[in-house]
Amino acid sequence: MTDDNGLVERFLDTLWLERGASDNTLDAYRSDLQAWRHWLSAQTSEGAAIVPLLSASSQQIQAFCDSRRESHALRSTARLLSALRRFYRWSLAEGMIESDPLHEVRLPRVIPSLPGTLDEDEVERLLQAPDLDTAIGLRDRTMLEVLYGAGLRISELVNLSVDALNLRQGVVRVVGKGDRERLVPLGEEACDWLSRWLSAGRPAMMTDQTRPALFPGRQNKAMTRQTFWHRIRHHSVTASIDKPLSPHTLRHAFATHLLNHGANLRVVQLLLGHRDLSTTQIYTHVAQARLERLHAEHHPRG
Repeated sequence: MTDDNGLVERFLDTLWLERGASDNTLDAYRSDLQAWRHWLSAQTSEGAAIVPLLSASSQQIQAFCDSRRESHALRSTARLLSALRRFYRWSLAEGMIESDPLHEVRLPRVIPSLPGTLDEDEVERLLQAPDLDTAIGLRDRTMLEVLYGAGLRISELVNLSVDALNLRQGVVRVVGKGDRERLVPLGEEACDWLSRWLSAGRPAMMTDQTRPALFPGRQNKAMTRQTFWHRIRHHSVTASIDKPLSPHTLRHAFATHLLNHGANLRVVQLLLGHRDLSTTQIYTHVAQARLERLHAEHHPRG
């Protein structure tokens, strides 16, 4: 067991060093590989040696997947298999095994779930919800404009510093997953709100102007993602939006609305900071679903 644990940690170190995997990804892979290891241990008859990870067979992996069908969601098993696939491909590349045991395993087919999003009029109502007579309201309006205008993750938004902005060129430098940086265009509307926030709102909320946080919460520190998520839900009530929201709702709306207006999928991938184009392709399904709904509602033969 100790050897397997050490092997898993070597694999995770490689993911972190070479791929820039996030802590959440590493924790998920560690948990999945531990679940696989525990299943192997449970299948070992009393007195027999436990099968090490590198000696597991395709038949055992298939049996493991089959055993999870009734107790685990299909998506959970698919994610676990993704961890196993990476682990065994790494082991093969390192010369620790001679063949990939997942080569003959039947992988579960997962139909991607469509992310929740908002129509353009709903986004407009949400953007107009904050009270602009207060510094907090001005901050929230600016954050919503940047979140939607640049398609950022909430964590990317709340971690922005003042020096990440270049309003003259209309871009923001964003640090995304795996500490990968990208330049994202802001758009004229977001730049206007940022200029207003920097001149009138931030000085009123930041007693220490030397602090780098672009959007402060309490005590001159950057706002937490949880706090801003609560702010979004608060403003959604004001805007009379009764759809279920997620922290990524405006990011989903950003991508979907770009595609609805003819943007190239590869461009959307770069703007969102997705490493793999397949991650971005889910938005083509969202856009298609919306087009089909509009056709059904408004075409005389829909």
